[in-house]
Amino acid sequence: MIWVKRGAFALVGVLVLAVVGLASWEPFFASAANAPGQGRVYSAEIIRDDFGVPHIYGKTDADTAYGVAIAHAEDDFFTLQDVVAMARGRYGAIAGEDGARVDYVYHLIDARGTAEREYPKLPADTRALFEAYAAGLNQYAAKHPGEVKLANLFPVAGIDVAAGFALRQPFFFGLDSVIGPLVAGEDLRREHGPDIPGFPRDPLPVAAPAPATARQQARALVLPLGEDAEHLGSNAFAVAPQKGGGTTTLISNSHQPLRGGVAWYELVVESGEGWHFAGANFPGSPFPFLGHNEHLGWTNTVNTPDMIDVYQLEVDESGMHYRLDGEWRDLESRWVTLPVKVGPVVLPIRREVLRSVHGPVIRNDKGAFAIRYGGIGRLEQLDAYYRINKATSFEEWEAQLARLAIPSTNFIYADKTGTIAYVYNAAIPARPEGVEANWRSVLPGDRSDLIWQGAVDYAALPRIVNPASGWLYNSNNTPFTAAGSGSDLDPQAFSPVMGIELKQTNRSWRAYKLLSEARVLDRKTLEAIKYDTGYERLGYVARLFDGLETMEARGRLAEARDLLLSWDFTADGKGRADALALLVIRDFMSADYSNKPFPDVTEKLGAASDHLMTHFGRLDPPMGELLRLRQGGLDLPLDGGSDTLRASTTWDVAEDGRLSLKHGDSFIMWIEWQPGQRVTSRSVQPFGAATTRPRSPHYTDQMRLFVDHRLKPVYFWRDDLLAKASSRRTVTSAR
Repeated sequence: MIWVKRGAFALVGVLVLAVVGLASWEPFFASAANAPGQGRVYSAEIIRDDFGVPHIYGKTDADTAYGVAIAHAEDDFFTLQDVVAMARGRYGAIAGEDGARVDYVYHLIDARGTAEREYPKLPADTRALFEAYAAGLNQYAAKHPGEVKLANLFPVAGIDVAAGFALRQPFFFGLDSVIGPLVAGEDLRREHGPDIPGFPRDPLPVAAPAPATARQQARALVLPLGEDAEHLGSNAFAVAPQKGGGTTTLISNSHQPLRGGVAWYELVVESGEGWHFAGANFPGSPFPFLGHNEHLGWTNTVNTPDMIDVYQLEVDESGMHYRLDGEWRDLESRWVTLPVKVGPVVLPIRREVLRSVHGPVIRNDKGAFAIRYGGIGRLEQLDAYYRINKATSFEEWEAQLARLAIPSTNFIYADKTGTIAYVYNAAIPARPEGVEANWRSVLPGDRSDLIWQGAVDYAALPRIVNPASGWLYNSNNTPFTAAGSGSDLDPQAFSPVMGIELKQTNRSWRAYKLLSEARVLDRKTLEAIKYDTGYERLGYVARLFDGLETMEARGRLAEARDLLLSWDFTADGKGRADALALLVIRDFMSADYSNKPFPDVTEKLGAASDHLMTHFGRLDPPMGELLRLRQGGLDLPLDGGSDTLRASTTWDVAEDGRLSLKHGDSFIMWIEWQPGQRVTSRSVQPFGAATTRPRSPHYTDQMRLFVDHRLKPVYFWRDDLLAKASSRRTVTSAR
């Protein structure tokens, strides 16, 4: 019996060693970065205003970037670490299976390889910005070891930050809508327009539908990178002085998740080298992505041109060779280790990553499919964003956009001279005209003439400068409605091969109508438009209500149908049917945005009715009791719908049945140039400057402003800031 006991003890010892090994292998396996800025001392002054928004001053631009990292880490080091882990292919060690899916995509699209090839080619001053930012992150991590989530995550270098940009950039034009279905073996659904060659009405056949669990896994592939495409949204407005009562106005109303790696962070940067900009960035960026300087400003909305081509490869029996122009070529293959946190241990999961000359390759039951997308393998956007931060005129600003270094997103622009502009910015693939191919379908992978290089010329893109109407807008709609009747572009003037979207959103219909009807677009009128909660009975909304009118129902379902039919098409929280409409409409909007089948009206109405009866005991609770903005101990009512200009797009359903907003109106910035005066701006965040610091006074201090449709001052100018400063200190790096 002694040997049995000894054997048992030995087995326990082996198991303990195994657990210890699985709990500790990943940090040692991960490659460490060299600490940047050796011998370089950075210094920045961080002044926080009365809402805790940081204003970072440095002698050089690099000093300021260093201060940006310190200030952001003070407010949200929790999220910054997630972003750094994604940028190093280690997110699964923090977020488990969902994180490992992000890590797989990181390897699939070769984010690290892109950074290693392209980062050294960037101008020295741009690289200096990223090295300084990395130094700031490293310093904060070293001084606060108790906050670090993952061993050996720091130090990081500028190239690591750059790899994070390479990972994220293709998802803003919908790469998730291709990778997810290919992994799951689903049909691809691509946006199209009626009666235009190259825009098929049906989903593109790629593979048989997969089980629901596989579909869910595919959708989860990229969700941690940002909200999925079916819920994308943003509004942007620019008004010229002749239409705005003498004032030039730019309104930034980007819709992003309220928390996480693509949530906006507000800041003002200034340096002795002429960099002075107020706006917002995402975690992991040394500069703002939108906002204004003294001379000009811009904001962005997501656009969805056809930036992605899919090729079906002809492979041999081994599956490791593909045919191109009659010759067999080797598929590039490498194995990667994905860390997957499961409870207290991190499992090493091996996955194969494939690549052809086209781009990344995904296998499913139907074969091997290669993906090629606009901006593939490029990283110049790091430099372009830095340059437009410092532009002083429309010509300087547009010269940077003309590089097509920023792969996608609409730009709405305004400046102190009264110039306003809309640019449908996109590095659309330069597909050869006249080649026999259906670019909106799956392409044959055995023809090299279908493997395009580079992007179309900037001059080929839709663009409007100083329209006669005096206004411009975009609400994730086609660029062919942007400036009003007589000022809009003709879609027939643009090649259908470019795949420019023709879709409209309810926000677009509302904005176009309200802007066109207004005699003067002064501040009061623009506020009414920006916070508008109305729906037009058009598109998916019309189809939904047509279905309600013909729907047969009894009992409570009939009561719900009749209540919804009485709705005034306004999600202002005042009508009896607002809560029911809020619950019903979102899935129809989602299906329309992502080209999915139209939902069953009876099913969706029944589900919404059941939810309201279960949690509120009635079909008509006030919408403000249902839709909430929640953070810490604050729990406030909200207005707006899933596709209204006042956007409350998606939410988490809490145990009490309330809907806690997670995506929609987020950072709002209102910029004005008045005659003879220097630029002024106002802004608001849904929560506050310190979104993950519950003990901070700035954890929730903007929530009441946000729900009340109010904005706070932006202290762009130093003399204004010093009068409202809540703290002021200098941070310096160690030599």
